[in-house]
Amino acid sequence: MAVTRGQTAVTSGSNSTRSVPSRVVPPVELPADPDRLAREAAARLGWDGVVLPHRKLFGRHVSVVARLRSEAHAERIAIGVEPVTDRATVATWTWPELAATAPPTAVRVVGVLAVARHWRTGMAAVVPFARYGEAAMVLPTSAALSHDYVDNCLPRARAYGLGVVTAAEDATTELDLASRVDRITLGEDPVSRWINEMAYEQLLALEAPAPAE
Repeated sequence: MAVTRGQTAVTSGSNSTRSVPSRVVPPVELPADPDRLAREAAARLGWDGVVLPHRKLFGRHVSVVARLRSEAHAERIAIGVEPVTDRATVATWTWPELAATAPPTAVRVVGVLAVARHWRTGMAAVVPFARYGEAAMVLPTSAALSHDYVDNCLPRARAYGLGVVTAAEDATTELDLASRVDRITLGEDPVSRWINEMAYEQLLALEAPAPAE
């Protein structure tokens, strides 16, 4: 027998069933928009860089913190190579026969942040980026006040070297777990180069002057 959403089916040992309302737990809401929380979290983590607007990378919603490499950026301007966001093209830059002629990496990714309502969502979003550098997630304080968070989230976050910043209802943030930098990370590969190009594009867009009317 189909059960109406928000109700629980109860059987009495016969073929008949009845339904009673189940307790509906309201979803945990973010206390502010993701971009604001990401900026606050980056400051708490001590990440020195520009917090780029929240975006989707590899199907995951994240905020990249990056810094412009001045010399590399100047070289890119001199050779006329703007940010390249086509993944297939960027992948060729790591080929041995093309590596010597590939444009220099114009930004340094300081870290990647995921702002989420639940630690499982945040961890799923940010763990792939932890292979290349610092990574952290921002969670509502209420989501961190549970046995599930203490027993399951924190051990996994420590294992992956993730940082955790909590955000209270008034949007004030607090560092709950610092990210760990003493871990093995992957070197430059097609994925990291593409992430750098995407960050390069965003960084230049932020610094570009508004078009004249």
